[in-house]
Amino acid sequence: MADGGEPGTVRPGGRTARVRESVLRAAEDALTERGFPGLDLADVARRAGVGKTTVYRRWGTVTGLVADLLADMAEQSAPRTETETLIGDLTANARLVQRTLTDPRQGPLFKALIAAAGGDTRTAAALHRFYDVRVREWAPCVRQAADRGEVPEGTDPHEVIRAVSAPLYYRLLISGGRLDEEAAVRAAEAAATAARAGVFVRS
Repeated sequence: MADGGEPGTVRPGGRTARVRESVLRAAEDALTERGFPGLDLADVARRAGVGKTTVYRRWGTVTGLVADLLADMAEQSAPRTETETLIGDLTANARLVQRTLTDPRQGPLFKALIAAAGGDTRTAAALHRFYDVRVREWAPCVRQAADRGEVPEGTDPHEVIRAVSAPLYYRLLISGGRLDEEAAVRAAEAAATAARAGVFVRS
């Protein structure tokens, strides 16, 4: 690429931005329907209504396309909710995760991306960056809770946010338990209780 960056990392405007949007949405469709093994750049190009050479030149590989898709998903994610209480903020976070994972489109998409990350280091790195962006987005609510005296000083905000979503992903990927609003509220309450007790204070 002209800028020397990895495929799919440029943030252009105009027609190129529209092509990127069309291709990423087509990649989402393909991943949702077929999973990572069924993702093919030629098929994505056909779905997006663009030339194969455009897709191969810009993204190069399936993993390059998936990495850009995850970057776009991080950019488009809903902003943090502020309720001025730790439990309120963590519950908002948990409900957002729960709604995303049970969405008819987003749920299968995340399953496909997580499965892909298990067998490809570049996809795994992109997935890690995606979740790092989301954790950093919500971490300030824990710092604010520390300022209000709701949790001890030195509480690791990133670990608290991870503790909220971890049981929800466990239900999605491992246990098959109900991933409903009650599960989201319980996950938020458990993380808040542990944080207040000092479980997440850095040693």
